[in-house]
Amino acid sequence: MLGISIFLGEELTEETEQYLYKMNESGFSGIFSSLHIPEDNVSHYRKRLAKLSSLAKKLNMELMVDISGEALTKIGLSFDRPIEILATGITGLRMDYAISNKTIASVSNHLKVALNASTISEEDVHELRKYGANFENMEAWHNYYPRPETGLDMPTFLEKNNWLKSLGFRIMAFVPGNGKLRGPLFQQLPTIEDHRFKHPLACSIELTKTGSVDDIYIGDPSITDETREQFKAYYQEQTLILKYTQVSHNPIYLDLITGNHWNRMDPARDVLRSAEARFKPRVEIKPEENLQPRSKGSITIDNELYGRYMGEIQITKLDLKTDEKVNTIAKVVETDLDLIDWCFAGQQFKLKSMN
Repeated sequence: MLGISIFLGEELTEETEQYLYKMNESGFSGIFSSLHIPEDNVSHYRKRLAKLSSLAKKLNMELMVDISGEALTKIGLSFDRPIEILATGITGLRMDYAISNKTIASVSNHLKVALNASTISEEDVHELRKYGANFENMEAWHNYYPRPETGLDMPTFLEKNNWLKSLGFRIMAFVPGNGKLRGPLFQQLPTIEDHRFKHPLACSIELTKTGSVDDIYIGDPSITDETREQFKAYYQEQTLILKYTQVSHNPIYLDLITGNHWNRMDPARDVLRSAEARFKPRVEIKPEENLQPRSKGSITIDNELYGRYMGEIQITKLDLKTDEKVNTIAKVVETDLDLIDWCFAGQQFKLKSMN
């Protein structure tokens, strides 16, 4: 499942509502929110939570709220009355570290409970079983890390996930956003440190490919419309959209590269090779007068000096030296370069002009 984060520290504006609708239409079906309420702002938070819950219900989205027992009391709810919590539209609670395993076990018999994936121990699991927890309703959620250099490393993350999976937990992790970022640091909110400042979809694909993550949420308040379109294309249509800016001004060459391609089933080490190129109309391609460097993300067409390879379309996966037999037609935009690394054998990709 894919999800988003909506924070209640400020009003739910029309813009936020529209973002929620767009993300839901694009395949995102979960909402995460954090409810840590200042003493002087209880009524505002109560109203915002009610509005968010109503929207979640309307869109049939799950709503997981990170909350303490104190915050729950402030908005008139209690762990002792879980049915009332469900009635608000909240479908799950991410439990604060101060909440006892006995309370967690009790709540899990009525609604979903998210435990801290990084800190749950064998002793916790033993206690939860002792208190009759419903493990079908329990999930393991990783944190996001606002401060650079504090996110998890991948080996540690996978090791913990393997243990959690052996116990039957469903696992969630965060990837960074690239639209509106959350303050006060504005340094993105990933679970994995190496994901900080990378393309959100590239991070999501990596988590998916590990096979140890079930749900992936955007940690920051938003992603861009372009990135949302890329998520939708990848998860609903199995297509990787790569945006490009043109280098060549030859419209024939640009027509050849624009649109859908498949990376060949025998993938090359250094380039993505379009399996579609052989089915394109055969066009005579002359060598360029001014050779362009083939930096990572260069979209190229082999010219007549390559003989029978003339017309082959490639995208470089790393920096390659210039070659008089290869014309550089366009460049994948810098923000999408991370995605090239996740275009494997047989993967469909779509080249989209930004000019």
